[in-house]
Amino acid sequence: MINHAQARQLLDAVREQQPSGPRLVAFFAVMYYAGLRPEEAVNLRIDNVILPELEEGEEEGWGELHFRKAAPYAGREWTDARTIREERSLKHRPDGHSRTVPTPPALTVILRAHLTDFPNGPDNRVFFGVRGNELPNITYRRAWSAARMQALSLAQVDSALAKRPYDLRHACVSTWLNAGVPATQVALWAGHSVEVLLRIYAKCVTGQDAIARQRIAEALAAH
Repeated sequence: MINHAQARQLLDAVREQQPSGPRLVAFFAVMYYAGLRPEEAVNLRIDNVILPELEEGEEEGWGELHFRKAAPYAGREWTDARTIREERSLKHRPDGHSRTVPTPPALTVILRAHLTDFPNGPDNRVFFGVRGNELPNITYRRAWSAARMQALSLAQVDSALAKRPYDLRHACVSTWLNAGVPATQVALWAGHSVEVLLRIYAKCVTGQDAIARQRIAEALAAH
């Protein structure tokens, strides 16, 4: 599982991949910092992104992502509109249900810069290809592969470390759990049931007994 320093190195390496790299930094960042699935990031719209208003001299704060649709790859021959993706409800969510995910300040900075540099996406999309079309799978996969080669050691490149863009989501959810965010809250942000979350990320919640006891002791000492 990549740590924050490695994630920043990978995002910097993504930025250097031409011609698509600069517009893909925020794409990978929403997976790492907000736990989006790739098909959710691809379908993100500008009105899904809520950034805080800043007064002069203020630093970036927390924002939010609100969304209710994903666009998994299907292939043109399998979609009614002959597009490569088909919009569907969010995974593990009934039709019409939405999900809200916080954006920490580091992601807020990246998103604000992206929306300034790459406005006017097709259908109000946040992420799109260099020709103004929807973002192809092959484009972001190639950029990620090249960034891994540039940012990681040869041993790390040959390992499973951040092998797929989807692994950024896993790193995000693991970070939330290891930070002590309650599993119920993490499940809401990640779009999982608590049962599924704990089954997939059991290792992240194992061994936190000492932390839990310390917090209980602090709470009891305060009264």
